[in-house]
Amino acid sequence: MSWILLVLVYGLLKGTREIVKKKSLARSSVIEVLFFYTLFAFLLVVPDVKNAMGVDVTMLPWVAVKSFVIFVAWILSFKAIKKMPISLYGILDLSRVLFATILGILVMKEETSPGQLTGLVLVAAGLLMLKKKKGEPEKVERRIVIFALLSCMLNAVSGLFDKILTKSITSAQLQFWYMLFLVLFYLIYFIFDKAKVDIKKSVTNYWIWILAILFVIADRALFVANSMPESKITIMTLIKQSGCLVTILAGKFIYKEKNIGYKLVCAAVIVIGIVVAVL
Repeated sequence: MSWILLVLVYGLLKGTREIVKKKSLARSSVIEVLFFYTLFAFLLVVPDVKNAMGVDVTMLPWVAVKSFVIFVAWILSFKAIKKMPISLYGILDLSRVLFATILGILVMKEETSPGQLTGLVLVAAGLLMLKKKKGEPEKVERRIVIFALLSCMLNAVSGLFDKILTKSITSAQLQFWYMLFLVLFYLIYFIFDKAKVDIKKSVTNYWIWILAILFVIADRALFVANSMPESKITIMTLIKQSGCLVTILAGKFIYKEKNIGYKLVCAAVIVIGIVVAVL
């Protein structure tokens, strides 16, 4: 059952990362956090360079495409989490399951059951319930909510790439190369956008360092769990959503956000939908 604990670690660290992202963005700009977060995380996986060099070079263009998808997804998600309540972002992030299922049906030609369709309806219903609540959600700009949802969709696309690419390369090789490509993409962004970067302030923003460490640990825990023969994707999908509880509770106790009870109900409807869909 060690794989369950590893996936739980991933889910809880993922939720914790959203808190750390918001903290880091209070001290640095979106692009500063993204670049240095990615750079620091890449430096942590550099020891895998010898293993990474064994990858088939024909796979690298596809890894680059995956990295570009993540590059755009992270820009959107960081812009969203900087502007919206963290508890709301945590619930919207659950829509990844909806997008991942749709992609699985359309691209991977996976068969759907009545239970999966029912689950998808419940997930969609839980997301729509957020819009109906009078109060806090209406204060968030529509474009910011769209940013969050687009980010979730692109993360689902990235997950699809992971499923395809890991058939040919190891998860450690994938992590090394896509992190390297990400660093290059953000560097190119700097050059063409001529964004102002306060290197000293960014390097001393300890939240960025914490973010990088949590990212590497969480991903490695997930990779190890995936490598265990007894691990089950359906159960893993459920456990990963534990991060949502972290963000909602952070919204209440750290950021003193409103409508936490209602958001828990929305999250519960979505999670029930996920349970129905994957079991």
